[in-house]
Amino acid sequence: MVAVTAMPFMVATLCVMAIAYRYYSAFLAARVVTLDDRRRTPAHALNDGQDYHPTNRWVLFGHHFAAISGAGPLIGPVLAAQFGFLPGFLWILIGVCLGGAVHDFMILSASIRRNGRSLAEIARHEISPVAGVTASLAILLIVVMALAGLGLAVVNSLRDSSWGVFTIGCTVPIALFVGLWMYRIRPGRIAEASLLGAVLVFGAVFAGHWIPGSSWAPAFTLSREGITCAICGYGFIASVLPVWLLLCPRDYLSAYVKLGTVFALVAAVLVVAPPLQMPLVSAFVHGGGPIVPGKIFPFVFITIACGAISGFHGLVASGTTPKMLDRESDARAIGYGAMLLEGLVGIVALIAASSLFPGDYFAINVAADKFKALGMPTVNLDLLSLEVGETIAGRPGGAVSLAVGFAQILAALPGMRALMSYWYHFAIMFEALFILTTIDTGTRVARFLLQEFGGRFWPRFGRTNWLPGTLVSTGLVVLAWGGFIWTGSISTIWPMFGTANQLLAAVGLSVVTSALINSGRARYAWLTALPMAFVAVTTLTAGWLNITDNFLPLAVREPARAGQAYLNSALTALMMGCALVILAEAGRRWWRVLSGGRVRRPQRTYGGA
Repeated sequence: MVAVTAMPFMVATLCVMAIAYRYYSAFLAARVVTLDDRRRTPAHALNDGQDYHPTNRWVLFGHHFAAISGAGPLIGPVLAAQFGFLPGFLWILIGVCLGGAVHDFMILSASIRRNGRSLAEIARHEISPVAGVTASLAILLIVVMALAGLGLAVVNSLRDSSWGVFTIGCTVPIALFVGLWMYRIRPGRIAEASLLGAVLVFGAVFAGHWIPGSSWAPAFTLSREGITCAICGYGFIASVLPVWLLLCPRDYLSAYVKLGTVFALVAAVLVVAPPLQMPLVSAFVHGGGPIVPGKIFPFVFITIACGAISGFHGLVASGTTPKMLDRESDARAIGYGAMLLEGLVGIVALIAASSLFPGDYFAINVAADKFKALGMPTVNLDLLSLEVGETIAGRPGGAVSLAVGFAQILAALPGMRALMSYWYHFAIMFEALFILTTIDTGTRVARFLLQEFGGRFWPRFGRTNWLPGTLVSTGLVVLAWGGFIWTGSISTIWPMFGTANQLLAAVGLSVVTSALINSGRARYAWLTALPMAFVAVTTLTAGWLNITDNFLPLAVREPARAGQAYLNSALTALMMGCALVILAEAGRRWWRVLSGGRVRRPQRTYGGA
């Protein structure tokens, strides 16, 4: 039997995404949001050189894409391959075009029309004060959990890895240099700075290959605790320094590595046409899988997570990005276009995982004792371990199997077979780079949220340009997510993140739906209300099943982990409760507006001056 190859699926992906961007995003921009370059964006109206700063379109695109592209679009599709290739492929492609990209673009547009306000503040004005307060608390908790989960993934990837620490560490001084070059040394020379930065970044990646065997290796080999402290220090500094100096240029340069690698993988898939060894639909769609608990509905949706739609993106789209947007028309490419690229990343990750034989895939992603119980034979596992130079069996979490899949595809190109080990380690660094660029923006967004919330009680604290407030709020945020990393594990953090992230997406869609209805554009509200309803139903169902079928039974089976199980249950229930409160408040607001009742109109709405 001839295996199905990945090439037709990649061609279909590129065609569908191109059509969605050309026509659907143009419709949203022109008819629904009515973008107009004659309006002053917050970056110009409130330019303070700190957080509000007009930024070149492509530089900002790089920052935005780097900020939203964390572990989700890489790891989620790999884990969802348990259900087979087709379910994940269809959900990523449909979900990103009609849900995720719409979510990001609409929230970005709403924020730039409201002076760069956060999602929580928009919820307060567009829905109700109750919704605003609930959203603030829920979002802050979700961000902390997300940053802890992402940070822990970086810790596990870079621990005792001198190559990784060297490469990732070099991107910080390079970004500082490029930021000074673009805005102080040779202002306006974006292409020149981009070329210089790209050469330095790729140079650092290749130079890292020689670090492990050199006398410098001990200086770059850090323990779990050392990596945790380094990440916390970076998150604090990146959130305090002006956006133009470190955050924006570093994310912009990281985007070169991310996009360059993704495009190289897309080209490799088209040239190599790797066979899909995973079945299109596996036997685990009815449950019983060793990686993802439960049936395909609803767990494939929260497992895929960011590759199709992500609530975290709404925080970036209403956090740093709207404060740096130079023209309103830039929102289309940055909001809708960047999310399409993230969906493409998810498709590539799914193809990489599905190119492994099922036995090899599960042997890597499942502990040895559980894999033995599956009774599956391995095919190329020993050969793959030999080629990459590491033992890859029994290393769950998705990152290792993804790196092996990437390396296998790239090594199949003409003349590349001897570089399998190099491609594998490069893929590990690529994954770490994806995650770390979310840490800096996420910390800054959480700082904005905390200052907005504290500003209700002490107005001065809410001023983002007041240095003491910036330092205190940033320190509290870093201590919160850093504490989770220091004391927790991936099993205590990641399960809640998938549910919370999707619930936040439903909340974000309810907020922009409210904005459309409030501004007299109710005829377009179904464009955001339908994906909101779908995401809310699937995620609330998954949250309930996580509590009843996974967390609480764990407390009975393993009494030593009862505390962790009850904490997971409580946090998941809290997130679900917050989402339900906001959705109920939104529904009440819609009813009042559509029935002709008296409501307070927001000061700035879609199409406003």
